[in-house]
Amino acid sequence: MKLRNLWNHLRTVQTHRKWVRYYCKLAGIPWQGLRHDLSKYSPTEFFESARYWVGTSSPINEAKKFNSDGLSVAWQHHKGRNKHHWEYWTDEYSKGTICHIMPEKYFTEMVCDFLGAGRAYMGKNDFTYAKESDWWIRARNTTHNGMRELHKNMVDAIFEELVRCESHTGDSTIRHPDEAIKSGLIHEVYVKYMCAEVQENG
Repeated sequence: MKLRNLWNHLRTVQTHRKWVRYYCKLAGIPWQGLRHDLSKYSPTEFFESARYWVGTSSPINEAKKFNSDGLSVAWQHHKGRNKHHWEYWTDEYSKGTICHIMPEKYFTEMVCDFLGAGRAYMGKNDFTYAKESDWWIRARNTTHNGMRELHKNMVDAIFEELVRCESHTGDSTIRHPDEAIKSGLIHEVYVKYMCAEVQENG
């Protein structure tokens, strides 16, 4: 493994965590932002991820591509220790896998994680909420195919609103995307969809 990869991966993790802290603070969960992804510094996760670092996408995805069985030991370690991943909430494998409902604070952190990853991988000057939404449209039925449909619909609604806000930047009647998050967008969407879920299923 090249020493350069170790440094580059560390820098990417630091950048990602910086942006997740930013979004978590906006969303009202600053403590979770401070603790976000600390397991990435563990040897199990750090060295595998550094080995497969590319800088424009998750090294875990690269590791899965490289290994014929699709196994990433770093991912197995990571998803079992970080509740902001929907995969943490899966169970009932004998029934084909059930993704349980995520508590709001972890769902919120997941959205902040998506945004922080977009900031880290696209770079400061290339990130837009529209591009992040494009990523989500591709990912929702591929890498995130197993996510509960309820949560997918929530993320859809959040990103649609962020893109709408971004497209009207400069219009004083429309709030900035970051202001929308600070004003409770994620909470509003979560509560709206959860209420609809309860009504539909009794």
